[in-house]
Amino acid sequence: MTFDLDPAMTWFVIAGVIIVVIAAFLVGARFGSRRALDRLHRYSRTHAPADAEVDPTARYRAALIVNRTKANAENIISTARAVCRFEGWDPPLIFETSPSDSGEGVAEQALEAEVDVVIVAGGDGTIRAVASVLTGTSTPMGIVPIGTGNVLARNLDIVLDKPEWALRIALWGHNRAVDVGTARLSRDGDRNVFMVMTGLGFDAEVMAKTTADAKSKLGWLAYLEAGSRTLVGRPSHVKITYDEDYRVSARVRSVIGGNCGKLQGGIQLLPEAVIDDGLLDVLVVSPKNLGQWVGVAASIIGRKTTKGLHTDIRKCRTVVIESRETLDVQLDGDPAGTTRYLAMAILPGAINVKVPTTEQRREIRAEAWPV
Repeated sequence: MTFDLDPAMTWFVIAGVIIVVIAAFLVGARFGSRRALDRLHRYSRTHAPADAEVDPTARYRAALIVNRTKANAENIISTARAVCRFEGWDPPLIFETSPSDSGEGVAEQALEAEVDVVIVAGGDGTIRAVASVLTGTSTPMGIVPIGTGNVLARNLDIVLDKPEWALRIALWGHNRAVDVGTARLSRDGDRNVFMVMTGLGFDAEVMAKTTADAKSKLGWLAYLEAGSRTLVGRPSHVKITYDEDYRVSARVRSVIGGNCGKLQGGIQLLPEAVIDDGLLDVLVVSPKNLGQWVGVAASIIGRKTTKGLHTDIRKCRTVVIESRETLDVQLDGDPAGTTRYLAMAILPGAINVKVPTTEQRREIRAEAWPV
């Protein structure tokens, strides 16, 4: 059977199709394609017949992993529930870290629940623990930065001090595939992941000497206070092997492998580090006395650590540091004990992290997002 449409009706149908396509494009550009589809889905549910069957699994759901040691953890939970309700998501699954589980166990539970995004409310240490589970999976990680340093959030331009905005980025932000660093503290040791930096020597000693009480009172300035007590010390003799073929021996105070380089206060410790370039930036710091630390500080402030005074940076995919003496080691700011051996490598694009879309950046700058 065939139907013949007169020319007027044909043009009417074509015009209707064009209008629908344009409307879909504009809604998608304004809210993002996934958010637009969700809004259309909610509209259809709202206007469906009363006896229509509704699939309760069609909505999105997030898991929120909260570091309970942070002062505003309870507020984060209530804010997450409110934001998810406002944005049309199902109530989030709430998980809490504990002294026996810094995030790995609850992240496994979140993956088993097959949520659309796993949101971490905590500092870089909690993020690292969750990332160790999400690495290599398709489930993205959202970040609500409530730690002392929040270094990863700073490098990904995730808004600080506005948890309701960070939560919206976690729900509707852009998936950015970023690199994940790995570290082994012995030749046959377990693989640890890191998202920001791993270091051996002076920087790790500073982390070990910074107390939780000092961080709660002074914030990130507590690291400066601990550093001032650690400056005076003798260099350590190390052998560094880059990409298995270039070896150097040096007397150093610290060797740091970084995935990204921006620290608190706008300091660029690794000015050329890019979080998704598939490379590590390895910084060697080698002052011999207190006076030469002034040169190190000048190099860091002037963003010249690549070839600065008593500093040097090389890009590589793998690096092995072997020390004659036992040195402190840190992973993303958390003390990890002591070792004479540290091997680092990079896993390119191994985890998806939610970052602001172009539209969200505009709204953040204009402080236009609803509370």
